[in-house]
Amino acid sequence: MAAPRVFIVRHGETEWSLNGRHTGRTDIPLTANGQKRVIATGRALVGDDRLIVPRQLSHIYVSPRKRAQRTFELLNLGLSDPLPWQPHGGSTGGGLECSAKVEVTEDIREWDYGDYEGITSPEIRRMRAEQGIEGSWDIWRDGCPGGESPQDVTDRLDRLIADIRQKYHKPVLNPPEGQQTHKTSGDILIVAHGHILRAFAMRWSGKTLQDGPAFLLEAGGVGTLSYEHHSIDEPAILLGGAFVVDIAEKGIQP
Repeated sequence: MAAPRVFIVRHGETEWSLNGRHTGRTDIPLTANGQKRVIATGRALVGDDRLIVPRQLSHIYVSPRKRAQRTFELLNLGLSDPLPWQPHGGSTGGGLECSAKVEVTEDIREWDYGDYEGITSPEIRRMRAEQGIEGSWDIWRDGCPGGESPQDVTDRLDRLIADIRQKYHKPVLNPPEGQQTHKTSGDILIVAHGHILRAFAMRWSGKTLQDGPAFLLEAGGVGTLSYEHHSIDEPAILLGGAFVVDIAEKGIQP
């Protein structure tokens, strides 16, 4: 069995993501184009013979913001239980069966930009210059006044990562002595935001936010995290790989 994976999905396009405005607490909807792209992503990447196999998901974490929740609604998933929020629109329908529980958690909400909410990076640098703050602004180093520091973000992400590894990945990678390897894959899906998911990937791989590297994740983008050598002590970024398909079960022919 392949090592457990964490699929990180950034919400689809919004008006503010289009013009580069920092969107943390502000709860704005996806654009029509953003919704269309998420639907296309779900059809392309979610399925029994795709990257994200619904029946193999063990748990799903979603941000409290409706732009992330709407993104999740538009992916190709058919849930056994009702959503833990009032739906923000109709689903695409026909989603593939998924029994994983959906959990809304503040630990994966977007970085709190504080005084920088709703403004662009050039505007932030201009503001800081007018305030007499020397040097260029780097969120990974400086954080946001009135909002979160890199340490604040690190603390909540480390808490979430520990939760994932202890509850879902350790039983697969290090089953108790005398027991067979855990039957579930341990795959996790996270739907959230650009800065927080980039920070999540850095902390997953043991990097400080200050050290980087500065990963990129476009609106509606999907990333994959896993482990090297099937070891929980060797977290890794999965740059690419074949989609693992049960050929015998599906009867797929070349």
